[in-house]
Amino acid sequence: MVRILLVCAAGMSTSLLVEKMKEAAQKRGVEAEIWAVSASDAKAESERADVLLLGPQVRYLEREMSALMGSKPTEVIDMRLYGRMDGEGVLDRALNLISK
Repeated sequence: MVRILLVCAAGMSTSLLVEKMKEAAQKRGVEAEIWAVSASDAKAESERADVLLLGPQVRYLEREMSALMGSKPTEVIDMRLYGRMDGEGVLDRALNLISK
């Protein structure tokens, strides 16, 4: 089971992306828990995540979120993938980060 946390300003704009990522994981047979929270809730949620992905609109939080995650990967979602709501592409990136 992989646990992928998405963080955005209010936790709302990533909701559609989360659903698309869940669909992609299900099609591939990847057991995954994928959820989105606001930046203010990230601290409470980060402990159970394997990877934290930031929405492009909160890229300024990358250093803070990376410190929060410790040795677990943190990255800003590629703006093109985010803009297209490319669940497959974002899932691929998350899985690659976890496997490093």
